[in-house]
Amino acid sequence: MTASNAAPSIRLYLTHDLAAGAVLPLDAKQVHYLKNVMRLATGDVLLVFNGREGEWRAEVADLGRSAGALRAVAVERAQVNEPDLWLVFTPIKKTRLDVLVEKAGELGASRLVPVLTERSSVRDINVARAEALLVEAAEQCGRMTMPSIDPVAPLAGVLDGWDVGRRLMFCDESGRAAPIAAALAGQVPGPWAVLIGPEGGFSPAERDAIAGRSFVVPVALGPRILRADTAAIAALSLVQAHLGDWR
Repeated sequence: MTASNAAPSIRLYLTHDLAAGAVLPLDAKQVHYLKNVMRLATGDVLLVFNGREGEWRAEVADLGRSAGALRAVAVERAQVNEPDLWLVFTPIKKTRLDVLVEKAGELGASRLVPVLTERSSVRDINVARAEALLVEAAEQCGRMTMPSIDPVAPLAGVLDGWDVGRRLMFCDESGRAAPIAAALAGQVPGPWAVLIGPEGGFSPAERDAIAGRSFVVPVALGPRILRADTAAIAALSLVQAHLGDWR
C-alpha cells in the first residue's frame, strides 16, 4: 500500500492534537501494530483520530524498532457529535465482560460505569484492559469519539450522585415494566443511560429503590432471561434505534 494509489483502510486512535503537517509520535505498541501486523512502511497512509478534531489522513514518517512517527496530512472527516449514552453495568466474568465492553464501544456508548450490587459475583474489573478494548472497538467501527470507563463504585452511590437531567433506562427483569418499545415511545433524545443488572438480577429492595427514582424509565427486554452481556447489547441497540444515531 502506498500513499499515492490506495485509500486508507487502517484507523489509529491517538491522543495528540491534529493539524496539517503535525508530527505525531508513536509508542512501541503502535509501531509494532503498524509495522509488523499491518506491514506499513514509510510513505504509506492511514487514518487517525483523537476524538476532538475529526478524522485525519496521515502518512508514515518513520517506523523504528520501538518508536516512530506519523505526519498529519489533511482532514478526512470533520468531528461529529455522537449520542451522549452511558452504560451502567455490573462486573461479570472476564470473557463475557470483554464482549460487553467491546460491543458497548461499537454501539456508541460514550461512558461505561461499572457498579456493585447486592448480587454482584465479580467485584472488580481490569480498567486498563477495558480501555484497550474500547480503543480497538473505536478504531474498527469508525466512530469519531473515544468512550471512557469509570472505576467500580457502589450502585447506590452512583444513583445518589446522579444528574437528574440524564434519564436512566432500567432494564428490569421482574416482568413488571413495559416492553422497551412502548416505554421509549414519546421519549426524546438527549443524555441517556442504560442500567443492566448482575447475572443473578437485582434484589427486590434494589429494584424498588431504582424504579422509585424520578429520572428512571423501567423497561422490559422481552420474554426471555438474557445474560448481562446480551442484555447490554440489546438495550444499547434499541436506545440507538429509538433515540440515538440509528434513526
